[in-house]
Amino acid sequence: MAKRTASAKKQARASVRRTVRNRAVRSEVKTKIVKARRSLTEGPIAGSERYAALDAVRALDRAAAKGVLHRNNAARRKARLTRQLVKLAGVPAAGAGAGAKSKKAGAAAAAAKAGDKKAAATKPRSK
Repeated sequence: MAKRTASAKKQARASVRRTVRNRAVRSEVKTKIVKARRSLTEGPIAGSERYAALDAVRALDRAAAKGVLHRNNAARRKARLTRQLVKLAGVPAAGAGAGAKSKKAGAAAAAAKAGDKKAAATKPRSK
């Protein structure tokens, strides 16, 4: 059945405008991600190439803030991009490497740093 009421017609016009705007934002995000990935895979990472990844992350944040992309979708794409950046840069990721602690020891250290005396005082349970 066709949309006949004035409000339905107006909503259809607004939907077309939103669709065009959202498509442009989504396309911009995809383009920036592709440019960032291309700059990462081409060779050694220079300072200007890191800006491509940063620009892509900013575009993802903007799209999520506008509601064009779901925030979890944007977070997943940012995580993939930064993981690729870290992998190619040779920089150890947070929590990786020789300085990594077990989960319980790390939680106790974080609680002690935060000043949470009760959490730091409790002993981790053994299994």
